[in-house]
Amino acid sequence: MERSELLTHVARIQSAVSNSPRSTEVAPYISDSWRRCLVEHDMNPAEHREPVLISSHQLKERCEALEPLLSIATPEMTNLYQQVAGSGYAVLLTDIEGIVLQYVGDPGFDAQAAGSGLAGGAVWDEKTQGTNGIGTCLVERKPVVVHHDQHFFAKNTILTCAAAPIRNPEGVPIAVLDASSTSRMAQQHTLALVNMSAQLIENRVFLQTYRRHFIARFHSRCEFVSTLGEGLLSFDDAGRILAANRSALFQLDIATPAALDSVTVRQLFNMAQGTLVDHARRQPFHPIILHEARYGRRFFATIQLPEPPIVGMRTGDDGERGTPARIEGNTGCALDALDLGDPEMARSVARAKQLLNRDIPLLLYGPTGSGKGVFAKALHMSSSRADRAFVAVNCAAIPETLIESELFGYKPGAFTGADRRGSPGKIVQAHRGTLFLDEIGDMPLSLQARLLRVLEEKEVVPLGGSTPISVDISIVSATHRDLESLIQAGAFREDLYYRLDGVTLTLPPLRDRSDRRELIMHILACQAEASQRTLDIDEDALILLMNYGWPGNVRELSNALRLCAALCSRDCITMADIPEKVRTTNGGLERRATNAQPVRERLHSPLTAAEYTTLLKELQATHWNVAKTARKLKMSRNTLYRKMRRFGIDIHR
Repeated sequence: MERSELLTHVARIQSAVSNSPRSTEVAPYISDSWRRCLVEHDMNPAEHREPVLISSHQLKERCEALEPLLSIATPEMTNLYQQVAGSGYAVLLTDIEGIVLQYVGDPGFDAQAAGSGLAGGAVWDEKTQGTNGIGTCLVERKPVVVHHDQHFFAKNTILTCAAAPIRNPEGVPIAVLDASSTSRMAQQHTLALVNMSAQLIENRVFLQTYRRHFIARFHSRCEFVSTLGEGLLSFDDAGRILAANRSALFQLDIATPAALDSVTVRQLFNMAQGTLVDHARRQPFHPIILHEARYGRRFFATIQLPEPPIVGMRTGDDGERGTPARIEGNTGCALDALDLGDPEMARSVARAKQLLNRDIPLLLYGPTGSGKGVFAKALHMSSSRADRAFVAVNCAAIPETLIESELFGYKPGAFTGADRRGSPGKIVQAHRGTLFLDEIGDMPLSLQARLLRVLEEKEVVPLGGSTPISVDISIVSATHRDLESLIQAGAFREDLYYRLDGVTLTLPPLRDRSDRRELIMHILACQAEASQRTLDIDEDALILLMNYGWPGNVRELSNALRLCAALCSRDCITMADIPEKVRTTNGGLERRATNAQPVRERLHSPLTAAEYTTLLKELQATHWNVAKTARKLKMSRNTLYRKMRRFGIDIHR
């Protein structure tokens, strides 16, 4: 800085502090900070202070003390860096004393950043570095921008900084996230990104801290549950609120976390803790509707059950879990909700539970619509990665020209039409979480080698970049295609197949499932709960749905039931509410005798045989509509059911 500029900078600060309690030239938090630096800390804006660094030993101790936070924050810092990369940025995380613990920077900015003190071990509190993003954020306890000449020391005016505090579940700041550069542009957009990243880190710290307790994840809009804006409330077995994140406080109009001391779930919402927990055990993926007790505001909530106790493992001094050897009990396991009685599904669920947290890739095989995505999400929610990201990629739905950038990410300007901020890509987004590759058989052959390299080396290089980014991901893939046939045809890499196919779990088509009745009632109960109404189905309609072929499998069934619920003007779905295609089409399900003994061996007389033949013919003529068949045969439905049982006709299969 030229001497004239230096004198102007010094005079500006002194004038702002001396002329008024708060200068209107700059934001109040800037003039307040200048005043602290001049009056309380007796600093001189023209002074050239060298960066203050703590020793490597001290830095290591501080990093170890905040290791749980760093393990959560590091991937988010990488994500944030990917969004601001290319503009000469450094993303830093400091502890509550303003000491830099973690640094992710633009290689072109590294040397300049180090010269300015933006490096591991550097001290950036106000007492040391004057007004600056990190130090002023620590004092103000809120997100701030300190742009160029708003810095107190003239030597720091080359920098622009956007910083936001990271709070623990009690609302107390424990760290600061900062993005700094030499850009001349205003930093409000960067501040918004930094603040969002800080809030995301807070949410993940919350989920990790209270993983042994119940957690309500809620929002006034159903689609925002499990997103950045969700409210988080932790409560114990007695329903006492333990903690709330900032979104929960905002949505419930509660001033501070302390206001929730001794408050129970029942006092906040119109539902007791026991009812919430029962819902979570029965339907772990389906939001329940809650009404706030004071004003009746509606919220949608999912209840995360406590992580089950794990035995037979090593633990550290802090009691954190090591590698699990066995999970004791399965209470609250999201996979259990998928076992409704079908033997093949039960086998797949049992096998999946045996493999949880074993770092073994799973390949889900089943026809389109059979629930592979739901199964993959249940795997994630049942694993130790449940509080991390679940990132799904449909390899068949993304255009071939975009799937590479979608998966691996890209640097700014990597290709024509790219977002100027770049993109981290789905693989980096799934760091420490689960990456679900749906329809993996449709991935272009040219990208399969890149994916294999990522899986082998645990690193990804974005398009247009050269620096690899380390990733820790659990892989679940799915397909409806015969991958071995694709290998023979040269359309799928054999080495990638063996890398993905740690264990194959098969999901049967709906027509082959023996739990169709239970599945229909389960889906119907979820839809009734979501719409806050009582909804039943009469036996004839239920039997028709059970015996339709469902070529679109569970997805088609869910859509049909949603339509039935919409068309139903009462509280009971009848034949009139069933979609016409289902009512008029023979589903083609094979009906078989339930007894292992062949039916013909039980038809002892020609009269009995004739009755059996007539009964079967009439059922087929009415598309297995029991009510219509009973009317045609002029008998009650109970009598018809009795005869069907006698002849071993099971229309449920």
